[in-house]
Amino acid sequence: MARGKLRIYLGAAPGVGKTYAMLSEAHRRIERGTDCVVAFVEHHHRPRTEVMLHGLEQVPRKEIEYRGSTFTEMDVDAVLARRPQVALVDELPHTNIPGSRNTKRWQDVEELLAAGIDVISTVNIQHLESLGDVVESITGIRQQETVPDEVVRRADQIELVDMSPQALRRRMAHGNIYKPDKVDAALANYFRPGNLTALRELALLWVADRVDEYLNEYRSEHRVSTIWGSRERIVVGLTGGPEGRTLIRRAVRLAEKGAGGEVLAIYISRSDGLTGASPKELAVQRTLVEDLGGTFHHVIGDDVPAALLDFARGVNATQIVLGVSRRRSWQYVFGPGVGSTVARESGPDLDVHLITHDEVGKGRGLPVARGARLGRSRRIWGWVAGVLGPALLTWLLTSLTPEVGLANDMLLFLALTVAAALLGGLFPALASAVVGSLLLNWYFTPPIHTLTIADPKNIVAIAIFVGVAVSVASVVDLAARRTQQAARLRAESEILSFLAGNVLRGETTLEALLERVRETFGMESVALLERTGETAPWTCAGSVGPEPAGVPEDADVDVPVGDHMALSLRGRVLPASDRRVLAAFAAQAAVVLDRQRLQHEADQAKELAEGNRIRTALLAAVSHDLRTPLAGIKASVTSLRADDVEWSEEDRAELLAAIEEGADRLDHLVGNLLDMSRLQTGTVTPIIRETDLDEVVPMALGGVPEDSVELDIPETLPMVYVDRGLLERAVANVVENAVKYSPQGESVLVSASALADRVEVRVIDRGPGVPDEAKDQIFEPFQRYGDSPRGVGVGLGLAVARGFAEAVGGTLHAEDTPGGGLTMVLTVPTSPEGRPERPHVSAAAMS
Repeated sequence: MARGKLRIYLGAAPGVGKTYAMLSEAHRRIERGTDCVVAFVEHHHRPRTEVMLHGLEQVPRKEIEYRGSTFTEMDVDAVLARRPQVALVDELPHTNIPGSRNTKRWQDVEELLAAGIDVISTVNIQHLESLGDVVESITGIRQQETVPDEVVRRADQIELVDMSPQALRRRMAHGNIYKPDKVDAALANYFRPGNLTALRELALLWVADRVDEYLNEYRSEHRVSTIWGSRERIVVGLTGGPEGRTLIRRAVRLAEKGAGGEVLAIYISRSDGLTGASPKELAVQRTLVEDLGGTFHHVIGDDVPAALLDFARGVNATQIVLGVSRRRSWQYVFGPGVGSTVARESGPDLDVHLITHDEVGKGRGLPVARGARLGRSRRIWGWVAGVLGPALLTWLLTSLTPEVGLANDMLLFLALTVAAALLGGLFPALASAVVGSLLLNWYFTPPIHTLTIADPKNIVAIAIFVGVAVSVASVVDLAARRTQQAARLRAESEILSFLAGNVLRGETTLEALLERVRETFGMESVALLERTGETAPWTCAGSVGPEPAGVPEDADVDVPVGDHMALSLRGRVLPASDRRVLAAFAAQAAVVLDRQRLQHEADQAKELAEGNRIRTALLAAVSHDLRTPLAGIKASVTSLRADDVEWSEEDRAELLAAIEEGADRLDHLVGNLLDMSRLQTGTVTPIIRETDLDEVVPMALGGVPEDSVELDIPETLPMVYVDRGLLERAVANVVENAVKYSPQGESVLVSASALADRVEVRVIDRGPGVPDEAKDQIFEPFQRYGDSPRGVGVGLGLAVARGFAEAVGGTLHAEDTPGGGLTMVLTVPTSPEGRPERPHVSAAAMS
């Protein structure tokens, strides 16, 4: 029996429309004649989802008694007995009630698939098991119901149901997801714009990775070796030289010419473990490429062109960007160079760009940091010079050149021994000395062609030659090794100084540091493990690379950090010389981990402090500013209801006026509190349309005395493109604030003028003014500059005004009034010609 196919609708958060999309697909399939039933769908009392269930056959649910209550779950047996072609199963990560057939709903789905039934299901990105920690760090909520990633990855089809955070919050505010009594709490907590944006990014990246997996699987199954330009992937080859920045910027410009372009910068170092370029310059280039949206990769390889091409083909790159060689003209005798080799061997499916720069032809001049041992190629050339060199020199001296004397012959052989020492070290030089002494004895020391030496002076000469050759070879080899060790130590010190500087400045995350360790030492994976005690189990504080070690014993390299922490690497065994640097990395990793945890605790403390400040201010407002008008209303009502006092009509009118004034004050204060709550939760929904400013501003002056404001609104001003109600509230709050602080007898001037594509409204008072350092502070919630005794609000008027101004695409700021006082400048956009009138949600209102 063929296994059924699984289709999953994946969303970033509840309410994006996964169940609705699943039900829509069911209706389409039924119209095509497919036998489709609803095995389990939870509509959560959402009207539109309930409507979609009409016309679909629903398998009755199974009732389960648990702890005195009755619950319903999917009846797997009933679905298997019904045996439809397609079954709809909502909420794949759901945990079944104890007593059910399986513990998890995805296990129920596995049974349906095994029976040959196709299943359509839904999953939110936060329920994937591997993303539990990430989602908790974003939302502060640990998801209890999860589904293994592998279950979702095995799905035959995964379709992303996407929705912008702003649209989802509008849907929430309209009551289409939760009941009205839960909307405000949801918008202020889980459904904050930042949370939704982060979850949406997780969903998009997860699906993009799955698409890449599908593409790689297909290419592997069909043995596709050519590069498919599904999108532009540009590989930038870096040498660590100063031209790297030019190459990165050029590659980014190339990527921007096509949709979805991606830039991957790569630095290839030799297999001796540590980088050969300046770590500081590489760090600058890494930061640059990451700031421009690309990624940085460090690859180990002795054959640079081959490693570069292998990497490019491995990531399905379409273009390679290289710099023109910095070698001088005479250096080309040693080979064509990396650029020419890559261009020759790239093939027709991989374009190679050679970019000119200011460093062309100036020589490399980079520090080379190699290990104490010599490279393989140098050792080979050393043995060639030490063994074949003396034979070739003997042929030249005996066949092509006249006799130069035994002393000169010895000097030539000695020079060849020195060359062998410089190239290959001590042992090739010793071989050169031995071979050279034998050839000198056989071909140049009488009697010739025998190992017998007739003249005792020649015996002494050859002995001296061997001694000098061995001594010179030892000194040259020692000097070469000391030079290489010094270069290595210099590279190590540069790495460590750069590392320490980054950590102290707080510029390195734990993951970035571990990735640097992995790339520097050419390892497969790196993990920082910790435990609370000697017998406690190890836990992973951070890791990079596939299959990191779970315990130090499973690692190829294990570096302890204190008593309860260890840095574990898998890939190869490192020499002792590399462990010194690795120990420094391990210590810094522990420092970074502690710093991140302290920063997290500090952020939490800051959030708690801010929450406490707001609550304290709100309590102060409720206890004073709200109780004062309530006390006046209560006193007036009590007086009016008194039976022992006969009030005149004038007195009754005065008491009623006091009640009305107190109610107006309460309405104003509560309105500002509600408006600030709407702004902080991002539920302000402006209705943007063309509006005449001279119709809005007069309506905003209803709350101030008639003679306290002077208007100067020209009739020739262009129409503004705003929400009329929000603009009116913003102007009203600003004018009321200006009137409150203006001296007695001084009126507030409200003027307007056109400026480019905006209209500027200026509210000018002659009050005490505000110092420059406090001009931004007065727009914060619950702030009343100077705590003026005339103030009757809770310090929200200007905060609400700025919020509404930004919600309609405008700005609000304060300036000094020439001659004394404060001027509030409110700018709003004018109406663009031909723009349709439609509801619009400003991004600023959602922040």
